[in-house]
Amino acid sequence: MVVKQTAGRDTLGEFAPKFAQLNDDVLFGQVWSREDKLSLRDRSLVTVVALMAQGLVDSSFRYHLTTARQNGITRQEIGEILTHAAFYAGWPKAWAAFQMAKEVWAEDEGKSGKAQHQQEMVFPIGAPNDGFAQYFVGQSYLQPLSTSQVGVYNVTFEPGCRNNWHIHHASKGGGQILVCVAGHGWYQEWGQEARELHPGDVVNIPTGVKHWHGAAADSWFSHLTLEVPGENCSNEWMEAVSDEAYGKLN
Repeated sequence: MVVKQTAGRDTLGEFAPKFAQLNDDVLFGQVWSREDKLSLRDRSLVTVVALMAQGLVDSSFRYHLTTARQNGITRQEIGEILTHAAFYAGWPKAWAAFQMAKEVWAEDEGKSGKAQHQQEMVFPIGAPNDGFAQYFVGQSYLQPLSTSQVGVYNVTFEPGCRNNWHIHHASKGGGQILVCVAGHGWYQEWGQEARELHPGDVVNIPTGVKHWHGAAADSWFSHLTLEVPGENCSNEWMEAVSDEAYGKLN
């Protein structure tokens, strides 16, 4: 993605046209747009720390804090980032940075859990998963991302929501892959200990394995579901995960 920036020309276009052009076209149009090298989120993190280290808490710092929030850095993460940087950049600089960060992330305080969760990932939450509601405890949401070549769906669980025990069947190939993208969840295979899931975790689910997955009791959770191509694929839905068993995990 090419980052479009006009602030240089808008503010200094007549007074310093070359500086404005370098700001808009080179710094943002070229450097910030090199997502094959670093993501926008990572560039925001680096920029915020670099500006904080210089003690800059002016309008440019506010701009980059706002951009960091827009690029997916959460309120909890910016708190950890500034706390970590404080030991290297200086405690007074961190105090000043925190004051501005509190203002930038203040609007998140009033957001619903669903809106906050949506901000933490690039994929849409989608619509209520009514077609499979009978196989879930609690409310889930479904957003198809690809229905050709390989089926890819974003599945989101409200806190405490989980699907029933189930098995994927196929005469050849088949199975499922989960790629966790936001929140905190659980995955468990029959007879095995439950596994905590966090963004970046990947779960490979072969055919014939009885399992369930869902959100933690105190967190929204989303994962991408990738359907492994196979022949005669089907799902066998079974009993729900009991409140007692689920409660022991949380």
